[in-house]
Amino acid sequence: MKWIGALLFIGTTTWMGFEWSNKLTQRPKHIRQLKNALQILEAEIIYSQLPLQDAFSSIAKQLPNPLRTFFDSLGKYMKDEYIDFHILWEKQVNELIRISSLGTNEREILIQFGRTLGQHDFYQQQKYIQLTLTHLDRELEDARDEQYKYSKLAKSIGILCGIFIVLLLI
Repeated sequence: MKWIGALLFIGTTTWMGFEWSNKLTQRPKHIRQLKNALQILEAEIIYSQLPLQDAFSSIAKQLPNPLRTFFDSLGKYMKDEYIDFHILWEKQVNELIRISSLGTNEREILIQFGRTLGQHDFYQQQKYIQLTLTHLDRELEDARDEQYKYSKLAKSIGILCGIFIVLLLI
């Protein structure tokens, strides 16, 4: 019975290590998707001159999850309710951070971007989007470095911690 418990414990810690590694692997992907979404938003604002709720709905159709959910929710809530945009934006950003592999730095970048969204003319808005993209480029590089450094380490630590603790308890 001890051996079954030991194997289950090792399996659990191994799974935790693989989940941590998966989060490190997904973060660069989600940042690239976010950059793509902001580029689409820029095109919708500058060239199509759509209102924000229509632009968000249009963007949602072009992106995979979790960003599809983020932009779709923004578009729906803007049409359904009268609510302060900044509160809605921050609420949806927090939800995006919860369901994705994006980190606190990306959260701060998005919150800061949301404060400027819809407040300026088309060309000023374009500059703010470009500034946000620049910040995301920096975060993408950091995410790639972290993935490269820690992805294999996370898997190994999961397995080795489980084995170590089981050996201590036996």
